[in-house]
Amino acid sequence: MPSALQLVLLLLAAAVLVVTLFRFLNLPPVLGYLLVGAVLGPHATGVVPDPALTERLAEFGVVFLMFSIGLEFSLPNLFGMRRIVFGLGLGQVAVTLVVAMLAARVFGVGWAGSFALGAALAMSSTAVLSRLLAERVELDSRHGREVIGVLLFQDIAVVPLLILIPALSGPTEKMLPILGVALLKAVIALGLVIFLGQRFMRGWFFIVAARKSAELFVLNVLLITLGLAWLTEMAGLSMALGAFLAGMLVAETEFRYQVEEDIKPFRDVLLGLFFITVGMFLDLRLVVDNLLWVLVVLGLLLVGKLGVVWGLSRLFGAHAGTALRSGLWLCAGGEFGFVILTRARDLAVITPDIQQVALSVLVLSLLLAPLLVQFSDRIVMRLVASEWLLRSMQLTQIAARTMGTEKHAILCGYGRTGQHLARFLEQEQISCIALDLDPERVRDAAAAGESVVYGDCTRRETLTAAGIARAHVLVVTFADRPAALKVLHHARSLRPELSILVRTGEESDIDLLVAAGATEVIPEALESSAMLATHALALLGIPMSRVVRRLREMREAHYTLLRGFFHGSSDAHDSLADAEQPRLHSVVLGPDAAVIGRTAGETEQELEPLGCTLSVVRRRASGARLGAGQTLQEGDVLVLLGTPAALVAAEAAMLTGRSRPS
Repeated sequence: MPSALQLVLLLLAAAVLVVTLFRFLNLPPVLGYLLVGAVLGPHATGVVPDPALTERLAEFGVVFLMFSIGLEFSLPNLFGMRRIVFGLGLGQVAVTLVVAMLAARVFGVGWAGSFALGAALAMSSTAVLSRLLAERVELDSRHGREVIGVLLFQDIAVVPLLILIPALSGPTEKMLPILGVALLKAVIALGLVIFLGQRFMRGWFFIVAARKSAELFVLNVLLITLGLAWLTEMAGLSMALGAFLAGMLVAETEFRYQVEEDIKPFRDVLLGLFFITVGMFLDLRLVVDNLLWVLVVLGLLLVGKLGVVWGLSRLFGAHAGTALRSGLWLCAGGEFGFVILTRARDLAVITPDIQQVALSVLVLSLLLAPLLVQFSDRIVMRLVASEWLLRSMQLTQIAARTMGTEKHAILCGYGRTGQHLARFLEQEQISCIALDLDPERVRDAAAAGESVVYGDCTRRETLTAAGIARAHVLVVTFADRPAALKVLHHARSLRPELSILVRTGEESDIDLLVAAGATEVIPEALESSAMLATHALALLGIPMSRVVRRLREMREAHYTLLRGFFHGSSDAHDSLADAEQPRLHSVVLGPDAAVIGRTAGETEQELEPLGCTLSVVRRRASGARLGAGQTLQEGDVLVLLGTPAALVAAEAAMLTGRSRPS
């Protein structure tokens, strides 16, 4: 029997190793915790012979999870998505629960056990699906909004479900009174929170925050969370309800985001411990013995939930393709299923065999969830004939808007940044086409006469329809690295020489995006600091001419394209276009150029004595930038920076091997 310290160290070491492996394989970390519990539990190695050693502590993981959900609970957001949340979400949970209950009753499971199984199987994984939606840039898509709405209702529904399970586990003749009392208690608790708790909570948090002690602030958060959880448990309700109400209270204060960050480490660590505890109850030998039943129930779960979501989505007016995508996303189980099954096991309303089958089905469905999402598009295209027609109509609409445009700008994303950029371009009489996945934004902006269409810029065919073959520049206006890399990949394969600007949130992404083909990368942090510095210097009394010069020097140091400018006939009367002002000049290497066969670094060293620098070297065939160690070839484009006289001498040196007098 290991000591308490040895047990903690063993669980930590196993969790770190397994979760690191699962993160590397891009699998949900929940599965890693479950695997650790299954291996170390009494049914496998027996390192932890009694799960009760960790079970009580693990309950706090659920408490903090429910507290976090309460923090996210927003009445305005619910009202804005009420049709999806209380229509599609309520329908999905209710229908799945009823169907699963009836199926369990056929096999002789009691009412309370059937209800618990139905509730557990009705849940989907908020943690896994929301992350996948964000990574695939599909949060604003039609099916993305449906998935988020259903997940939101499931999160809310967990609280009443956890209240109903113990009520149903009592004697049948006392079921209605118990339910009535539980409902009355919940209504009273909710009423006290909404009408009395908000004012008290805001004032109390203000007093605590005024002490300016991070330690005191965290202690106060723990006190509020665990205190309300204890009160609801004393009142005969679940700890989860108290934690949820505590989160709702804090969500209405201005301290919500600070609380969310402070509570996150406790929530994640304790929730991981909870899933390890759940894994300890998983008897792999019993699962193998009942493997046929596990696979049958798994198939029924996936097909059944897919059918329920598809039917309800169609009933609420979605296209067949959108409905099928929503079904594929939501058909797997979720982490709240484990919470509900644990509650059912504590109340002894389901037998160990049934619990093992249900646990195994949830684990396997979570493993399949990312795969179902990954292949959802292919499945929809194969099974829904109208999806091809809708996709073709969408692309036709985009192509029709760009049919008569030449040398236009393609804006990927039409949020605030994209809209500001579009107005700048409009002032300069530059035509543009914006692609966005928010249907409401597209509808409102298009009705106002703005050039925006619904389309996924990360798809090759969408960029083609937007006229990338005729475009002068492409701008990625959102700071999303995975999506930007997809856009760059398709854009470079379609138009190697196209100029592409990319916005990024982190300077650490610059090299990666440039290597992927970005002409220039604009980091948000750099521009914010530049504007702050400019205004601060001006307010400190620094002459504006010096402020503007400092700003220009800073940007020239970071942005290749701002180091000088390309001179044209229209710049003849420009005050910046004097003979001593450095400017940019591009040189295309012909077959007889003297620098062919040399590296870009060697060429730059040869140009320095002539007063000229090598700004950019780009391979014309692929559009990619060349590094200092890469060899120059025929057709490469060299962008030089220098005064007019230096440019003449440098071009002669590169092409003929000798400099011409200026």
